[in-house]
Amino acid sequence: MDSQDDPVPAVRYLAVTFDCPDPAELARFYSAALGLPVTRSTDGFALVGREGSPGLGFYRVDGYQRPTWPDPSVPKQAHLDLSVDDLDAAQDRLVALGAVAADTQPMPGRRRVLLDPAGHPFCITL
Repeated sequence: MDSQDDPVPAVRYLAVTFDCPDPAELARFYSAALGLPVTRSTDGFALVGREGSPGLGFYRVDGYQRPTWPDPSVPKQAHLDLSVDDLDAAQDRLVALGAVAADTQPMPGRRRVLLDPAGHPFCITL
């Protein structure tokens, strides 16, 4: 059979999705942090991004346990790296939105580790 006869299914990158206890809360945080709209929201799922572009998804998981990074007892499942121009100003803004600074800061002059409202570590980097 000719490969041209076999249609190739379209596969598009939609989102990186994080497990969490409250998708709406996490979507509000990342929407405000990144200046992106919430494009989809149900009781169990929310998506932040621009229509037609990849985004960030948040999926409700009953019994969700916050990552305990750097303690490996509940490992981080993934993390975001966000580029910033000013570490201190960006950290202050994100903390005001609901993030907290992680106790462990491996490279505080170049990168800061913060925890989102559901406990996922993410980095802001110069």
